[in-house]
Amino acid sequence: MSNKNLFVERNDDGTYAVRRPNADRASAIEPTQAEAIARARKIDDTAAIHVERVRNTNRGERDKWRKP
Repeated sequence: MSNKNLFVERNDDGTYAVRRPNADRASAIEPTQAEAIARARKIDDTAAIHVERVRNTNRGERDKWRKP
């Protein structure tokens, strides 16, 4: 695994952003989580990809991150 990371996050409008840590802008925006994961792999196939879980917990917030 490399030291590089990419994060797939759900936006408020339902799209998914591919971001590097501490980035102001997304590297890519995709309509589905699966497409965002595929795009993250195209952007950098050696990066560790972290995906935000989109389900809400009983505490009213999103669950933790997972690797695809």
